[in-house]
Amino acid sequence: MSQPNPGPRTVRAFHQVLVNTAVANVTTSYLWFALTFWVYLETRSVLATAIIGGSYMLLVAVFGVVFGVIVDRMKKKAVMMLSSVVTTIAYLLAGAMFLTLPESALLDWGGPWFWVFAGVILVGGVVENLRNIALSTTVTLLVPADQRDRANGLVGAVQGIAFMVTSVFSGLSIGLLGMGWTVAIAIAATGIALVHLLFVPIPERGVAHVEGEAPKGVGFRGVIPAVLAVPGLLALVLFSTFNNLVGGVFIALMDPYGLTLFSVEMWGIVLGVTSFGFIIGGALVAKFGLGRNPVRTMLLVNIGIALLGMTFAIREQWWIYALGLLVFMCLMPIAEASEQTVVQRVVPFEKQGRVFGFAASVESAAAPVSAFIIGPIAQFWLIPYMESPEGQDRFGWLLGAGEARGIALAFVGASLVLLLVVLLAFVSKPYRELSDAYAAAVASGDDGEGGEGGEGDDGERDAAADVATAVGEACEDLRSGLR
Repeated sequence: MSQPNPGPRTVRAFHQVLVNTAVANVTTSYLWFALTFWVYLETRSVLATAIIGGSYMLLVAVFGVVFGVIVDRMKKKAVMMLSSVVTTIAYLLAGAMFLTLPESALLDWGGPWFWVFAGVILVGGVVENLRNIALSTTVTLLVPADQRDRANGLVGAVQGIAFMVTSVFSGLSIGLLGMGWTVAIAIAATGIALVHLLFVPIPERGVAHVEGEAPKGVGFRGVIPAVLAVPGLLALVLFSTFNNLVGGVFIALMDPYGLTLFSVEMWGIVLGVTSFGFIIGGALVAKFGLGRNPVRTMLLVNIGIALLGMTFAIREQWWIYALGLLVFMCLMPIAEASEQTVVQRVVPFEKQGRVFGFAASVESAAAPVSAFIIGPIAQFWLIPYMESPEGQDRFGWLLGAGEARGIALAFVGASLVLLLVVLLAFVSKPYRELSDAYAAAVASGDDGEGGEGGEGDDGERDAAADVATAVGEACEDLRSGLR
């Protein structure tokens, strides 16, 4: 059965989905930021925060393809319900641990309870990616093709609002209330998001399946062919993967650097103010689109990110760092919207979940690698080196003096590597191939909308059965692939 034609009614439904996702993102970001702040302030360990950040990205990488397959096999509302339920359970477990265990045990990052507590919170945040993959496919399902770049801009703006709100309240919450009340607030907010989702409509007649394939046969085996079917798409994923490899350096070190310059309350406020950049960047995309070639737009944005990363910690002054963060956050939603718009245009709707999941999995796998590497390097080599007379003599002319010059050196080095890779990408064959594929899809009017097959409204299965079947089949495919 074909999906409903996008129009004003479905666009209104998309806006409701977007609001609900914003509520959910606020919750997971709030507790995630709070955990990072709390751990660094109590342990003063860059290594501990790097491992936590890297673990998050590693879990996203491990489960990205599984999430993508689940999104393709289930109705999108059922996927979002699954995400909300798992997050709620995870946060309830975290709250129970905080109530029953002494805080000293939870803060002993050499002991097991620290990692169990952090891991439970991480699981609640990682499952949010299941919802985000589903959101990317609902843009194709509910929004007309010529409006999708702007819809992706709205997604970026809403995520920016969530980031702004949570970064401010996370810092204030840890500084004024402590971790216990922070977990309690997260539990309550997660419950609100779950109840609100019950009343959010997502008009979808059935689950779209690949033509000629039985639903049960579609799994990991269809991921790589779906990516390779579009010339240059794999290269786009690999470029974003490398981009995340560099991004892992920032994931690991951005909060420690900020907490060196600011108190935890002020750092939360700085993140909140600078996250207006997400809103600005998303609003620019929503207003003006991404141009005729979003692939080119993405590469140009990454040149800007690389140049910014080489300068925003060049001196240990709060206003340089804050201004750099503002511009950085303006650029991020433009890059993200560019990649999503390309996939939504050139990949059929019934395959988009697995393609977005594959991209999330592969791209996210890079960040924990660099985060796990840069944490020990910064802790045991870069920071002591830049505090020594030798380091000051060699790089003082570039980075000046201060407490966190080792972190600044890591920023400069990673950004220089990114700049070189982006310049090479501009002259590569895959860049030209993907640009041509996108232009051909636009010229042919191919909007990536869903195909035939799947269940209709009369045959809709119970959501719990959908979840169990999809997860079971995804795990079976994973076992088959490992063999």
